[in-house]
Amino acid sequence: MLIVKKFGGSSVADQECIFRVAERCIEDYRNGNEVIVVLSAMGDTTDQLIEKAKNITARPSKREMDMLLTTGEQVSVSLMAMAINSLGVPAVSLNAFQIRMHSTSAYGSARMKRVEAERIRHELDSKKIVVITGFQGINKYEDYSTLGRGGSDTTAVAIAAAMHADTCEIYTDVDGVYTADPRVVSNARKLDTISYDEMLELASLGAKVLHNRSVEMAKKYGVQLVVRSSMNREEGTVVKEVGKLEKMLISGVASDKNTSRISVIGIDDKPGVAFKIFNTLAKNNINVDIILQSVGREGTKDISFTVAQDDRDATLEVLEKNKEILTIQEISYEDNVAKISIVGAGMMSNPGVAAQMFEALFNANINISMISTSEVRITVLIDENDVERAMRAVHDGFGLAD
Repeated sequence: MLIVKKFGGSSVADQECIFRVAERCIEDYRNGNEVIVVLSAMGDTTDQLIEKAKNITARPSKREMDMLLTTGEQVSVSLMAMAINSLGVPAVSLNAFQIRMHSTSAYGSARMKRVEAERIRHELDSKKIVVITGFQGINKYEDYSTLGRGGSDTTAVAIAAAMHADTCEIYTDVDGVYTADPRVVSNARKLDTISYDEMLELASLGAKVLHNRSVEMAKKYGVQLVVRSSMNREEGTVVKEVGKLEKMLISGVASDKNTSRISVIGIDDKPGVAFKIFNTLAKNNINVDIILQSVGREGTKDISFTVAQDDRDATLEVLEKNKEILTIQEISYEDNVAKISIVGAGMMSNPGVAAQMFEALFNANINISMISTSEVRITVLIDENDVERAMRAVHDGFGLAD
């Protein structure tokens, strides 16, 4: 078997952690498997590097930041290769340049385009464990470009796809995917399997187990993912294409507090205005989630929508700058909101799921201000102060507990 194993920063935070991971990789190697290891930077290294840059200049260029940040992964992979070698097993560390991991040119948020397999295959054929830097690619200018948040997950999946790996194991600080955040919902249950679509929705909705871009890629190339803990040997959650008989009604409940509600008030009530607003935001790389349009009155209407709180200032700036063209009379925003979502591939063929969710929130006396649905997800916007209570109410309302 060819196994790709990805470990995050907390899993390689110090010498003891590095040797623990090394021993785990060696165990698979000695069982006759080919092993590729993808690593993030150690512990808080990335934060420390960002702080160093800020001490030099308040506004460093994105290119130079990527040059700086990619050093973190190079430290962790070289130390890991040393640790594995010291335990009597041959290992080699490689970075994006040595492998030729091609990415787009968007510094700080690049997307992986393709991974060349030749160098990795050569090292595997030489009976080595191959340790590879996550989070980084090389662009058409022969520069490093980093892949943004969760980039090491994406690296691992891209390598697994390029090498036709049998499985891609993502090691985190939790031992799988749960029906809800166990820190909020004490009786949350670990799932044995979950579909790509469900995992993609949970990842997009703030469940921090996997990054959504890595799940998108796994689905596209049919890479089987396993989410496991680096702290124990528990069986994890398998993310794969799930057959009809295996589909659960609801797989999980997720929340996202990184949300702002923006309202544009008094816009012209005529065709094309909504298009202009959302096209303008899209051109500025602002993602919009829930959208609610009011009933027209006296030739005008209002539209409310949600964006990530990190994008709030940029959104307000873009709207203000284009206020006249977009026929906006007034702009307002609200930060003390949050999204609660239920996800489940089975809800497509089961009527009454939304009603059941709304009943659970009603029984907990929680007001809903906006609603959005897809084939496998229902999301509502509520007051941020009600998030944890809402999660527990909905989780219990669907009987998801252990």
